[in-house]
Amino acid sequence: MKCMYCGCEDSKVIDSRSTDDGKSIRRRRECTSCGKRFTTFETIELLPFLVIKRDGTRQMYERIKLKNGIVRSCEKRPISMAQIDKIVDNVEKALYNSLEAEIPSSKIGDLVMEQLKQVDEIAYVRFAVVYRQFKDVEILFSELNKLFKKDSSN
Repeated sequence: MKCMYCGCEDSKVIDSRSTDDGKSIRRRRECTSCGKRFTTFETIELLPFLVIKRDGTRQMYERIKLKNGIVRSCEKRPISMAQIDKIVDNVEKALYNSLEAEIPSSKIGDLVMEQLKQVDEIAYVRFAVVYRQFKDVEILFSELNKLFKKDSSN
């Protein structure tokens, strides 16, 4: 690691700790040339992937877009931001574990719906209405009936 003070490329690690969120490691280093100390953070490099939209266009995946969609469906519901972050984390984990470079938006939507269904059925229905783009009320009711039939069969 290059020293930010003198530019020397040789330093030694004095202390190493996991950060609060557990997603990175904080390292305290000391330059072997000038003796000054500095801090570095080591994180896992996530491979970016593309989202294939319904119209066939592709765009980079953005966590904030996913989170905003979930937040909108959870408005005025007893769902904390911690729960929403957990949903986003679970969806991202599934996406990264798929090892696919391009993921259809429909797969992302299905993963979100699975998570929301376990947390809050109203938020699930709100998300489904936007995600599935229901054209009229009859389609919405048939979808709700499927939901109730699945719940009663479990």
